[in-house]
Amino acid sequence: MKRRDFFKNTSLTALGAAFLSPAELFAFNKTREIEGTGKTAKNIIFLVSDGMSVGTLTLANLMLQRKEGRKSKWIEMYEQNRLSRAIMDTASANALVTDSAAASSSWGGGVRVNNGSLNVGTQGQHYKPILQKFKAAGKSVGCVTTVPITHATPAGFSVNSDKRSAQEDIALQYLSLRFDVMLGGGLEFFAADKRKDKKNLLTNFREGGFSVLRNRSQFADASGWGNRPVIGVFHEDGLPYSLDREQDSSLVAAIPTLAEMTKQAINHLSKNKKGFVMQVEAGKVDWAAHANDAAGLIFDQIAFDDAVKAAIDFAEKDGETLVIITTDHGNANPGLFGPDINFDKLQHFKQTNDWLLRGIDRTFSVSQIVERIEGAQGIVITKEEAASLLKHYEKTDSEGLYNPYKLPFKELADIQSKYTSIGWGSMNHSADHVELAMFGPGSERLKPFVKNTDLHNFMLEAAGVDAKTA
Repeated sequence: MKRRDFFKNTSLTALGAAFLSPAELFAFNKTREIEGTGKTAKNIIFLVSDGMSVGTLTLANLMLQRKEGRKSKWIEMYEQNRLSRAIMDTASANALVTDSAAASSSWGGGVRVNNGSLNVGTQGQHYKPILQKFKAAGKSVGCVTTVPITHATPAGFSVNSDKRSAQEDIALQYLSLRFDVMLGGGLEFFAADKRKDKKNLLTNFREGGFSVLRNRSQFADASGWGNRPVIGVFHEDGLPYSLDREQDSSLVAAIPTLAEMTKQAINHLSKNKKGFVMQVEAGKVDWAAHANDAAGLIFDQIAFDDAVKAAIDFAEKDGETLVIITTDHGNANPGLFGPDINFDKLQHFKQTNDWLLRGIDRTFSVSQIVERIEGAQGIVITKEEAASLLKHYEKTDSEGLYNPYKLPFKELADIQSKYTSIGWGSMNHSADHVELAMFGPGSERLKPFVKNTDLHNFMLEAAGVDAKTA
C-alpha cells in the first residue's frame, strides 16, 4: 500500500501527517474532500494558540485521550481529513526566532517587521493592519484573548506602534478605531488608578457609545450589548490559567472562558450582513511555555481547542466562514519522555505552577512547600527538592517580562520532570516551522508551505477584498 493511501484510509491520518514532507502535505490536502470550494468567505475566524510548539498540541491531545477518551477537535479534524494543512515559516525581519509582535504583524500588515514593533517597518514605514482594512470594507471586526487585549498578538492585527510595550497608547488607539468586539484582560491599561496619564479609558469608551463589560454576568447578558461596539476587560494582566480558574468559584463567576468569549463574539459580529473578521488568541499558552508550566500549558491548550470547536461549529452551519487555526511561533518545545503512569498524574493536578509559586514566600518552611505541592498537584517532592525551591525566595525583584519576580519556574519544572516525564527544550521562543490549518471557503487555496506574511493577502483574497486597494 502506498504511504499516502495508508494515511488517507486509516485512523492514523493525523499522526502520520505530522511527519509529511511539503510535497506529501500537498497530496494530503488534495486528496481530501474540500468543503466550500470556490466560494468567497463572508467571515474569517483566525485562531492563534500563542507559542504552541507541536509538542504542546500533542500533549493536549494525549491528555484528552487519557482523561476523557476523546481527541482534541484540531486532531479530530485532521483525522477526518477535513482541514487543509500546511507548515509555516515564522521568522521576523531581523531574526529567525520571532516575537509575538512581529509574528502577528506579519499577518496584520503583510510585511515582516523587527521584533518588538507592531506593523512598523525597518525604515519606519506604517503598514495598515488587516482589521482596519476589513473594517473599511464594511465588515465587523474584533479580537478575543486570554491576555491583555493590548498585548502583542491582538495589537498586531489592529494597530501601528513602534513598541509593543506601549500598551497604554494601544488602548487609546482602540478607542478611536471603534472595533466591534474586544474581549480579554489588561485592566491596568484602561483604569485611571493604573495609567500614567490617570485617564479612565473605560469611562471614555462608555461615553463613546461602547458597551463596557467588566464581569461574566455583564458578558453573558448579550441583550445588553445592543448593536454597539463592545469592549470587555475582565482582569488585570492576563486572565487566570484555565486550571486555576476551575478551582476558584469566584473566578468562574467573574471571568468567561475563551470558548464562551468566542461564541458571544461570533453572535455579536455575525449581525453584520457584510460579514465579520475576528482573531481569537490563547495567549497564556505562550506564558505557560515560558514558565515550563506543564499543567498551565496543557489545560490552556485544551481551552483553546474548545474555542476551535466553537468556531468550527459555527462555520459548519454557516457555510460562508473560513476558519484559520495556527500559532505565531513555537516556545520551549515540550515533550513526553517517559512512562504513561507519570503523564497520567497530570490529570489530577488542581493548580498550575504559577499558582503554586506565587503563593510561597520566604517565611515558608521546607515541609510547607512539600505539603503545598502535594495538595495542589498530588506529587510528593523530597525535602531536598523543596529546600532548593525555597532558596529562590531569599531575594526577589520586579524585573523581567514573563517572570518579574524571578520565581523558580525552571527549578520546579526540572523537579517535576521525574514525576511527570515532561521535558523542555528551553524557556524561550523557537524558530520551528509551525502548524497551519484551515476549514471552509478559501481553504482549498492553501499551499503546503507558506511564510507567515502570506496569510495577509490570503485572507483578503479569500474574502474577496482587493489586496491592492484595501
